[in-house]
Amino acid sequence: MTDNAQRAQSSNTNSNQTAPDKIKDEAPSNIEPPSERPDRSDVVAKEDYSVFTVGQKRAIIFAGSFAAWFSPMTGSIYFPALDVIANDLNVSDSNMSVTVTTYLIIQGLAPMMIAGFSDTAGRRPAYILCFVIYMIANLALGLQNNYVALLILRMLQSAGSSGTVALASGLVGDLVTSSERGQYIAFSSLGSVLGPTLSPVIGGLISQYLNWHWIFWFLLIISGVFSVPFFLFHPETSRKLVGDGSIPPPWMSWNVSDYIRHKNRAKQGLTVDEEELAKHHNNFRISFPNPLSTLIMFKNLEACAVLLATGLAFACFYAISTGAASVLSEVYGYDEVHIGLVFLAIGGGSIISAFTTGKLVDWNYARHARRLGFPIQKNRNTDLSDFPIERARCEIALPCFALGVLTVIAYGWMMESRVSIAGPVVILFLMGYALIAGFQVLNVLMVDIYPTQATSATAASNVVRCLLGAAASAAIIPMSDAMGNGWAYTLLAILFAISCLGLVVFMKSGVQWRRAREARLEARKARKAET
Repeated sequence: MTDNAQRAQSSNTNSNQTAPDKIKDEAPSNIEPPSERPDRSDVVAKEDYSVFTVGQKRAIIFAGSFAAWFSPMTGSIYFPALDVIANDLNVSDSNMSVTVTTYLIIQGLAPMMIAGFSDTAGRRPAYILCFVIYMIANLALGLQNNYVALLILRMLQSAGSSGTVALASGLVGDLVTSSERGQYIAFSSLGSVLGPTLSPVIGGLISQYLNWHWIFWFLLIISGVFSVPFFLFHPETSRKLVGDGSIPPPWMSWNVSDYIRHKNRAKQGLTVDEEELAKHHNNFRISFPNPLSTLIMFKNLEACAVLLATGLAFACFYAISTGAASVLSEVYGYDEVHIGLVFLAIGGGSIISAFTTGKLVDWNYARHARRLGFPIQKNRNTDLSDFPIERARCEIALPCFALGVLTVIAYGWMMESRVSIAGPVVILFLMGYALIAGFQVLNVLMVDIYPTQATSATAASNVVRCLLGAAASAAIIPMSDAMGNGWAYTLLAILFAISCLGLVVFMKSGVQWRRAREARLEARKARKAET
């Protein structure tokens, strides 16, 4: 047994000896109390989970998060200009809603294709593919002046940008363990948060003072400026290809930073085991993107419970974002710039959630670990088979979603009653905090329960939230016309609240579901080994 393992065992033993007796009574029924659970020190990894330093991990995850910013930003920058584009192209508001709906549909489906591709070909080739498609679409959008071309090219634009969201979660799974994922929430989600925050203002300014075509020229310029240093310096992190980062990547994933880092490691005498090198490089292959690894997620109860709740949370978010342009214009007489400024309220709440939710997530994980005498190993991969990770995460997510339900209802009735703009601004701020915080926590949970399939887990989340978001975006204007804003948003909030009941069940039964899934996987492996 290594020194690290001995220390983990010693820490575990001490925690068990000093834990109050009442803690055993508080432990969930499906988890063994500390005194009865077998020693877990043997399942703590003997090596560091990643050779990257804390600073390097933060920089890598932040860069990936900024790359993921292009997907929500490209969707949101479009909202303030919807009425202007509709008038310019002589189409109805409903037709413009279709361009939002199709964007969201592709935003949900495209990550399914890129997830499995990035696991075997590497994160870097996947990023390159996404940005090439995205920049081509922006170039064509800047040149066109036709509704059909707009519709088709927006779908292509979505296909290129949306894969980066799944890749950002893949980076977190590659580099960070469950016990410390909370502290990286701000770095991993800041890009996605800033997208809905800043882009409506940018879109409003461009469409009012320049021309709506310049929205796409702007996207082309900033994506080009970002992609050059990103492609040169962002390292390969896929654990199937580079392990903990000590294995040099295959030729297609080489970049300047990898070259410098492995050269320095060689100078320090840190050689690479040839067997390990061959083993990891044998995993490398470039194949046509296959959505199967993502679709398999929907077979699992635990995934479905999380995905439905996050999907309906974003359905409410997209419904409000899509309907805001027409509602704020009709009720308050706002132009594109003022509509964009109202969106800052959602962004302000989202940013605060990004920098506060992580502390709550790590605190609750540590609280449950101390209560159960479970070893907390920083930069060590710990077996969570006997740890109620579902309960630890959902205890943070559920209160956030409860607040989100209330804010959606309040927003609808404020729009119906035409109250002072101060009311909706405050509600949108709280909504931004609640919905984004809950989504962040559940996104971390998906990586926790599918640590080796982080990109596929996030892609599955994208499928559900974008398809439900697309449905809500398409339906909200007809619903508001037929029922009024109050009842339209109340109905969405009720559906959202019902979906949260699945999280309550998941919180209590998640460990058994996870064990059953792992048992099925082991049985399948055993059958394959026999044949």
